[in-house]
Amino acid sequence: MDYPRLKQTLDYLYRTFDFRARIRSDPIRFPHNYREPGDIEVAGLIAASFAYGRVELFSPVIDQILEKMGPSPFEFLMNFSMKREGRYFSGLRYRFSSGDDIVAFIHILSQLLRRYGSIERAFAARYDRQDLRTAISGFVESVMSCNMPGSLGISRGVRHLFPSPERGGACKRFCLYLRWMVRDRDIDFGIWKAIRPSELVIPLDTHIARISRCLGLTARKTRDWKMAVEITEGLRILDPEDPLKYDFALCHQGIMGVCRRCDPCRPPSGCPILSPACMGNC
Repeated sequence: MDYPRLKQTLDYLYRTFDFRARIRSDPIRFPHNYREPGDIEVAGLIAASFAYGRVELFSPVIDQILEKMGPSPFEFLMNFSMKREGRYFSGLRYRFSSGDDIVAFIHILSQLLRRYGSIERAFAARYDRQDLRTAISGFVESVMSCNMPGSLGISRGVRHLFPSPERGGACKRFCLYLRWMVRDRDIDFGIWKAIRPSELVIPLDTHIARISRCLGLTARKTRDWKMAVEITEGLRILDPEDPLKYDFALCHQGIMGVCRRCDPCRPPSGCPILSPACMGNC
């Protein structure tokens, strides 16, 4: 791996990428509607949890959930009553999550906020420095231990909204959420201080996996936690303090179709990521 050349390439992409132009087509747009840290972290977790599938399908669901919470999602959850407000969400559903699953999800967030005071403290309570896997796994364990009303439970649809690396997945949506909360540059918020940007793991989706193979950051086939860590370790060589600075631009290269499928070993000389920043042939 020619890391100096790759750094030149990705730094060029990062410097020239129009972050603000793409924010409206990304789920991070939802927490950007709020100003208070409590509202930002709640809206962010809701948006990230449902951000799978096509953006035009999950965006209306997130819109409806946040609309029902009023101007302050944080205050709504701190005062949430299953009897009063539970019915607000019972008619919603999205793919693997039924209306009851979404009600259970809202109830769980309410319980976590009442127990810890913030979602950041719920993460930090189980965080082992430099081991994000432990933080996510511990957070999910806290979720699974929440007291549930008799009519609700921890169903498969609820578990899908709280993925754990212990189940073998890459936990893309949690990693995405953590990037939003921890990084303090570009369009990310930087309102969490318990975790450093250098400790984040890249949100691994099909776009990041494909582009990372093309760039030589991974040779793994399966999109799992090990692949996410391997890609992040490569990016950390390029920027030890902020390895995820490249994530948003790389992902949206794939979403926009700019990065086309190519031979993972030898990207074409016309590769839109590897030009015009790189010198010579690929």
